Amino acid sequence: MTKAIRFHEVGGPEVMKWEDVEVGSPGPGEVRIQHKAVGLNFIDVYFRTGLYPAPLPNTPGMEAAGVIVELGSGVTEFAVGDRVAYAGRPIGAYAEERVMPADILIKMPDSIDDETAAAMMLQGMTTEYLLQRTFHVKQGDTILFHAAAGGVGLMACQWANHIGATVIGTVGSEEKAELAKANGCHHTINYREEDFQKRVMEITDGKGVPVVYDSIGKDTFEGSLDCLQPRGLMVSYGNATGPVNDVDLGILAAKGSLYVTRPTLMTYNDKREDLVKSAADLIDMVEKGIVKVNIGQRYHLSEAAKAHEDLEGRKTTGSTIFTL
Repeated sequence: MTKAIRFHEVGGPEVMKWEDVEVGSPGPGEVRIQHKAVGLNFIDVYFRTGLYPAPLPNTPGMEAAGVIVELGSGVTEFAVGDRVAYAGRPIGAYAEERVMPADILIKMPDSIDDETAAAMMLQGMTTEYLLQRTFHVKQGDTILFHAAAGGVGLMACQWANHIGATVIGTVGSEEKAELAKANGCHHTINYREEDFQKRVMEITDGKGVPVVYDSIGKDTFEGSLDCLQPRGLMVSYGNATGPVNDVDLGILAAKGSLYVTRPTLMTYNDKREDLVKSAADLIDMVEKGIVKVNIGQRYHLSEAAKAHEDLEGRKTTGSTIFTL
């Protein structure tokens, strides 16, 4: 028997329980992994609350690092003892061990330790596709990134700064503003004290920005649209304050023929070759020191409920991992 976090009903953090579970042998195309560290991401909250439906009972989690302890038939790309990490479906990472498909795994180089690997995959590959594929950020661009002191935000600030873009980031405190600046954010806006749309226009001399990256959701959606240049792109990739509903498409015309997209990492990396390329780009940035993975919090996996409370209460900065 091994231990895992499971929820038997959707709801608040308290529905998650630390339970004994059976982990079977891997089937064709699968491996059994012993986790060394597990990543926490806001998407875990969406599954726990039922915003994203999942069969019950279930184990949350989409990101972890560990070592392969058993191979199923037909697995040729990996060997027992390989250090690997992953980010993506199927959910179930909040566990000491699990069986999962081999085709979403990425081998980890010795230069990246287990905790860094568990903290960087989902947020780092999200940063990669946002800046390189959803909107190709170029030298000289000015971009707005909400939640700039979060896990994706800190990586995006560093990556975009390396490209040569100017980053405007929203934050919720002076402490978070300093953290964002230390990671390459050029202009920080404390949304609790300032009108972020007004400040963006001041910073850009009334021009606005070509792209807004927004993981906040309904609280910032309309204001974000008002930060865009004509034909600008609104990238809504998260729902921290709730989903964006009932959007009048006519608003996009009135505000300057704007574009809106709702991307996911799973779609962008649904092909093995796309996943491998995204992970390789991320690993390269981390190995070169261009992107430094900021682990702001560590919890034992049995403390998942407390970690979710802190995440939803906006008490976290950077990446959060679970230890085992």
